[in-house]
Amino acid sequence: MAQEATYRGTVYPWQCDHVGHMNIMWYVGKLDEANWNLFARLGLTPSYLRSSGRGMAAVQQNITYRRELLAGDIVEIRSHLLEISDKSIRFRHEMRNAETGEIAATCEITAVHMDRGLRKSAPFADAIRQTALRHLAEPAEV
Repeated sequence: MAQEATYRGTVYPWQCDHVGHMNIMWYVGKLDEANWNLFARLGLTPSYLRSSGRGMAAVQQNITYRRELLAGDIVEIRSHLLEISDKSIRFRHEMRNAETGEIAATCEITAVHMDRGLRKSAPFADAIRQTALRHLAEPAEV
């Protein structure tokens, strides 16, 4: 299922390193913001996480840097849910320079749904699972 952007923003000069491009800590920060927007679309909203005592924890993250982003560039991230299991999801972010359309980075993450009190993985609620199944990416999308 094609998705709207999960993040839109700008690269500020203070986010750039001594080489002149956006530092990796800011790539990760923007990808993290996209995570929470994707989670909310699946029903893993802040209010759900607070009221249920649940949380999400990244257990694997692989980033590929393809093009540098410079101060003033407009950034857009689109996210695709690749897989859902009983207690985990796997998804992919694609970060682009919104002006040129070039892919700046991709990131694939596996995240586990957890009980924050027990500090253990927990099954997704049926409603979240059903919503996630409707958001699974088609193979051509990834």
